[in-house]
Amino acid sequence: MWLGFVIISVVGTLAHFLYDFSHHNKIVGLFSAVNESTWEHIKIALTPTFLWSLYDGYLYGANANYFLAKFLSLLAIVVFIPLIFYTYRIFTKKSILFVDITLFYITIFISQYLFYFVLQNVLGTFVINYLACIGIFILFGFYMVLTLLPIKNFLFKDPLTNKYGFKGHKKDD
Repeated sequence: MWLGFVIISVVGTLAHFLYDFSHHNKIVGLFSAVNESTWEHIKIALTPTFLWSLYDGYLYGANANYFLAKFLSLLAIVVFIPLIFYTYRIFTKKSILFVDITLFYITIFISQYLFYFVLQNVLGTFVINYLACIGIFILFGFYMVLTLLPIKNFLFKDPLTNKYGFKGHKKDD
């Protein structure tokens, strides 16, 4: 669990800056943050978690609960980043960088903990794991499409530029 947490955290942190490092390469932007929206921060946690699946799938793919555990760990990222972020902002009325960074790592920890907990303790059926596998593909599809075609709501709106997706990048004005 700890190795996954560290690698996902490091790769996710790097993914925050990768779009700029790549001189705004759109393909790189599909997998890294292209602006400061909540969605892009969800995406930089999802990217390394999807990549880590290549490793943990090799190790645990034969486990009857693998797809359920992976789906729930990915879903935890999608749920907890905005949940924690917008909850603390109710009280602070603003975003605090240190808290934002901390919640990113807390969410990755929750995701990894949930993965290993479900893997070891939940008795999922074939049907549940099959549906979870479909859920993983749906999440991956949304993950790819929503940078190209962001929904016009608060999760996808860059708070610095008030724009969405690639157009929300501060240097693309």
